[in-house]
Amino acid sequence: MSRIHRIVCGGSNCYIIENGTSGILVDTGKKAFINKVIESCRHYKVRFIVLTHAHFDHAENAAQISSTLGIPIGMHENDCNLIKGNANQMLTASNILGKIVLWVSLREFASCDMPEFKPDVLLHNGDSLSAYGIHARIIALPGHTEGSIGLDVDNKYLLVGDALMNMFYPTVSMLYHNRDDMLESAARISSIGNRIIYFGHGKPVPNRQWVK
Repeated sequence: MSRIHRIVCGGSNCYIIENGTSGILVDTGKKAFINKVIESCRHYKVRFIVLTHAHFDHAENAAQISSTLGIPIGMHENDCNLIKGNANQMLTASNILGKIVLWVSLREFASCDMPEFKPDVLLHNGDSLSAYGIHARIIALPGHTEGSIGLDVDNKYLLVGDALMNMFYPTVSMLYHNRDDMLESAARISSIGNRIIYFGHGKPVPNRQWVK
């Protein structure tokens, strides 16, 4: 049985999924937290990095962690253009809180110089991660970005990146590249049923109907 360890990196989360003999790192955090994340990876024998999407607060440390630990990086190919610049996929917000978060995010995008990397593995909907010792599968969750993905672990836990958010309260993504895709992904998460949802931002909550 897998266990989920939340690594709080400022306002963002990274996660380690491990079963005592093998582990996977989900997202890598900002550079200010690089040592914290690497030490956690060493403790849990992490063998693989999965990026739920390539915004810098989730991917800034990917290149260094991959190099330091000698482990591959996996992500969806539709987010590869974000590696060169997080502004390469336009974001929109529809309410006041979302617009505030968007303003802050765009300022950080402009000042961030994320180290470039090339993913070793391109992940797609339905892919199994059993080759890395973890019982989990990839779920495509586009909308926040074109290549956003989640991980369904042991039919018990669902890591959703920023397809949903819990910055202020649990909700659909407050920022999105494509609103229709974002709402469809939120509905897909609801349809999966009984899971604990682990967000890219905020504390976990039980799954629910995300689109009313």
